[in-house]
Amino acid sequence: MKRALFENWALFLGMLLLMVANGLLSTLLTIRGNDLGFTDFTISIMQAAYPAGALLGTATAPRMVERVGHIRAFSALASLVSIAAILHLLTSDPYSWSAMRFLAGVCYPGMYVITESWLQAKSENRNRAQILSLYFMIWMAGPAIGTAMVALPDPTGNALFGAVSILISLSIVPLLLSGNKAPDYEVPDRMPVRKLYRVSPMAVLGNMVSAIAVAAWFITLPLYAIYAGLSAAEASGVLVVAMVVGAVVQYPVGWISDKTDRRLVLLGLALIGACACGWMLLDSSRTALVAGFAILAGASLPMYAVCTAHANDQLRPSQIVPASGAMAFILNVGQFVGILVGPNLVSVADGKGFLAMIGGLCVMVALIAILRRTQQEAPEETGSLQAMAVIGAPQTGVLQAESWIAEEEQSNADEFAGDSSTS
Repeated sequence: MKRALFENWALFLGMLLLMVANGLLSTLLTIRGNDLGFTDFTISIMQAAYPAGALLGTATAPRMVERVGHIRAFSALASLVSIAAILHLLTSDPYSWSAMRFLAGVCYPGMYVITESWLQAKSENRNRAQILSLYFMIWMAGPAIGTAMVALPDPTGNALFGAVSILISLSIVPLLLSGNKAPDYEVPDRMPVRKLYRVSPMAVLGNMVSAIAVAAWFITLPLYAIYAGLSAAEASGVLVVAMVVGAVVQYPVGWISDKTDRRLVLLGLALIGACACGWMLLDSSRTALVAGFAILAGASLPMYAVCTAHANDQLRPSQIVPASGAMAFILNVGQFVGILVGPNLVSVADGKGFLAMIGGLCVMVALIAILRRTQQEAPEETGSLQAMAVIGAPQTGVLQAESWIAEEEQSNADEFAGDSSTS
């Protein structure tokens, strides 16, 4: 394990810097856009450009890695994101900000795939889970740290944008200075969403609805908190608390999900999320705001991972990689809708329209889980649960590497069986 950590330190450090920058920029743009007088609709359009770009990035970035390799592709994509952060600093109009968010959405998925496939290829079966656990801790801790940085003093209003660019640029340095050779990479196939829906309607529908809900509250929470009378620093603090809670509950929810029908877990999470929204609708105090969003985060953030695991339970190893591409597409479509709609509901019904939408989406997930339970029995064997970042892309590299391992083990088993029969 120590050797594996030593060999991959550059990748871990680079990804930590990237995630801190991503969390800082996402929250900063919402708050700063509000200060500049952007309307809720304008902010939603700007932030929705990120998942719109990710739809393109998930399709094109892997092929870039195949053509020029991990390190060159990572460096190029990080450089483009760094430029995007600087342009946010140099301009103050929603058009350029939206274009830069789209560019960031194109680039980040490529950097995720590079990191995940690299770690999987460089780790061994005996330490793979430990290495991935550390990676997922970085995935969740980075955005929380970045969001907390919004509260740092910034008299000119420019320092934090500069910090984002610096962090992204620094993320390239460890990889360039590391002597660790990058692994080979192959572009995975794709599985149409329609085919995945026939395999697991719960995974497709649950992923879509939960992605809308998570993206909506993640982007809109700072606006809602400011609307409720909190300062920008206090609003970012509420978001940090929610993100930390969402990270902490990932493992226990995954453990429970591995022990029972995952649809029952989704049902329980959805009902808890709906109750949290109901509490905040009835109680407008700051305590209810902080605790309510913490509970909502703990209930909604694990939903994607449970939906993905439920789909994988019903897939052959050779289907996992194509299915991950379909899940990535569904996730980004859901995020696009959630980010587009969420901020526009902050001022509806004296701030209650936003919470009503999130609560309604949670109820929808619960109804889908109940319906699917009545139509189909749970799989007898369940696979392992994939962790999910606070808000981001599915772990396509992880799924790809796991399918390679499964196919290799099956090939070795068949070869061994053939040799035994011959002898």
